[in-house]
Amino acid sequence: MKSVVTTVVSAADAAGRFPTTSDLESVQGSLQRAAARMEAAEKLASNLDSVAQEAYDACIKKYPYLNNEGEANSTDTYKQKCLRDIKHYMRLINYCLVVGGTGPLDEWGIAGQREVYRALNLPTAPYVAALTFARNRGCAPRDMSAQALVEYNALLDYVINSLS
Repeated sequence: MKSVVTTVVSAADAAGRFPTTSDLESVQGSLQRAAARMEAAEKLASNLDSVAQEAYDACIKKYPYLNNEGEANSTDTYKQKCLRDIKHYMRLINYCLVVGGTGPLDEWGIAGQREVYRALNLPTAPYVAALTFARNRGCAPRDMSAQALVEYNALLDYVINSLS
C-alpha cells in the first residue's frame, strides 16, 4: 500500500538518490495533517452508512430515470449494488485518510473503473452526483473541523475527477 512515506522513499530509491529536502518536507506536511485526517476518518467511519445512503438518495433524486425498467437502478438488486458501490468509495476514502495517501483509491477504486462501467453500460454521472453531494454536504464545525473537512473533500474531489 502506498503512503506518502513509501511513495517518497520509493521515488528517491528509483532515482538512485536519498530523499531530498523537498521530499522530506512533503512527508512532514503529511504528518502534520495526520490529526485532521484521523478526525475525518473517525467521523466518516461512524457515519459511513448514513453518508452513503444520503449520497445515493441525492443521486437518484437527480437522475430519476435510473429507476425506469432496464436502467441501472431498476431492480432491488441493482439498487443494493449501487449503494454498495457508493459505500465502497466511501470506505476507500476512509482508508486513504488513515494512510495519508491515495494508494487505496488508486489500486482498488480507480484502476480500471471506467472500463468496468463501460463494459457494464453503467453511467458514471450518477456516481459523480452522489460523491459531489457527499462533498457538498460536509460542514465545519457541524460534522468535523475545517482542516479535517479539507482532507476529506480533497479525496472526494480526487475520486470525482477520476470518474468525470
